[in-house]
Amino acid sequence: MWTPEIFDFMIKKFIDKLFGKSDADASDARKVKKSPFGTRHDIPATEHGINPKLVDERAMDVVLTLKDAGFLAYIVGGAVRDLLVGLKPKDFDVATDATPEEVKRLFRRAFIIGRRFRIVHVIYGRGREHEVIEVSTFRAYLDSSQAEQVGGNERTSKSELAGMTHAVDSSGRVLRDNVWGPMEEDAARRDFTINAMYYDPETQVVVDYHNGIKDAKKKIIRMIGNPAVRYREDPVRIIRAVRFAAKLNALGFKFEDKTVQPLKSSVKLLLDVPQSRLFDEMLKLLQTGHALASVEQLKTLGLTGIYPLLDVVVDNAHQPFLNLALQDTDRRVGEGKPVAPSFLLSCVLWADVRDGWNQRLNRGEHTLPALHDAIDDTFNAKIGDVSGRGKLGGDMREIWAMQTRFEKRVGSSPYSMLEQPRFRAGFDFLRLRAQTGEIDIELADWWEKFSTAYDDERHQMIEAIRLAQLQKPQQARVRVKKADTLAADVRFAEPGDSAPDANQEQGDHDQGAPAKKRRRRRKPANRSEGGAGGAVGPAPEA
Repeated sequence: MWTPEIFDFMIKKFIDKLFGKSDADASDARKVKKSPFGTRHDIPATEHGINPKLVDERAMDVVLTLKDAGFLAYIVGGAVRDLLVGLKPKDFDVATDATPEEVKRLFRRAFIIGRRFRIVHVIYGRGREHEVIEVSTFRAYLDSSQAEQVGGNERTSKSELAGMTHAVDSSGRVLRDNVWGPMEEDAARRDFTINAMYYDPETQVVVDYHNGIKDAKKKIIRMIGNPAVRYREDPVRIIRAVRFAAKLNALGFKFEDKTVQPLKSSVKLLLDVPQSRLFDEMLKLLQTGHALASVEQLKTLGLTGIYPLLDVVVDNAHQPFLNLALQDTDRRVGEGKPVAPSFLLSCVLWADVRDGWNQRLNRGEHTLPALHDAIDDTFNAKIGDVSGRGKLGGDMREIWAMQTRFEKRVGSSPYSMLEQPRFRAGFDFLRLRAQTGEIDIELADWWEKFSTAYDDERHQMIEAIRLAQLQKPQQARVRVKKADTLAADVRFAEPGDSAPDANQEQGDHDQGAPAKKRRRRRKPANRSEGGAGGAVGPAPEA
């Protein structure tokens, strides 16, 4: 029986045959028409198995607030990936069809940040306990060839980029990406399939466009689209790839071959990325609880030249002090404790500071000036202008400078040390030095006990150190005679120079200056009256 559908099919086949089109051509046409944005799959809780108790209540609040206002809103990205594999996410990001301005109006403490990629930070809590929920608007999937092209970069083309919503530089790197679009396009422009899923904590449905759940189950890290093109669009994806691989390696995740193949050849693209952004990405690589695994990934993939400080970490990670510092950082992150970037970078550069410091001490320079000079040289050589001159650099300097002050354990010095804002960071640094045998463990134990003791016990500890110093044999002072000084001046004088006159021993620059009065040293008072048991020795440290 002929139906209208059969009739239309026969007519279509007749026309295709008339114009020489085969069934294979029709099949190819159907393949071309396939959506580049993937196919939407709504996965219920019975299939994906996410534990809703692992969802942060503040992320839930952001989603519900946006939905109550009539917008779409989902938890997105790495948080969904972690929930799928049974991990509790460290950070929660939310994606919505609301614009940044619309998001900001819904929350009391919300701030629009970024130029290249405008997002909103919704802040909960205050101080160290505060949490940031990052909210991004669905982005449109745009061909880079259709974007406005800029000859320079972010710094050299600021005026030209003003007002642009989609712009690339001459290499194809995206400089502006602020064109809003539908959810399926937002999914297509994300980097890896396992990071392109959307979770609605209210309905507990996962929306998946690119088989991210399948890749999560197969434990594959796969780039959406052409990997080489995606790395060129945003070279920072190279660092993100290393970070994901390091984090998921313990769970058995591996790179897809096509995804890992262009990584090494694409590293040169990072030269055009702002140094401040690379600095932030390096800190993420080292402070997400997988620092040692990240170093191993960089070595395995042969990736060097990403960022100078990162190369220092990779080269020195085997040294006991830095290795222990990286282990300690991973442990603290795993325990949910805060990690200060200044402390970690102090550990990374300590070998350079210590070596420069020792060289100066061996030349006879004074302790503190020698340390500060070594720090300046290290900053100039390894950090440059990025963050090394700001608060982070100031904190690093303070951690290093405190190491000399820990030696002073008498008088009021120990009490003033406890009042230092970064005492804990300085002490943790001291403890690492003691654990690797750089200093006596007794010094670290003393400070640990002193920091937790009551006032009377602290006084006893300081008095014990004072008495121990008094009982040490006094080192005889060596007085340099004027004759010896003059002889040395003659010995090191250049050929042809006349011998210095005895009346010119202070140098030509002191001629005409009034003669200095010599201080008469008083005889030491009877120490037995001061409660020291009459012991004679060097004066206690200040």
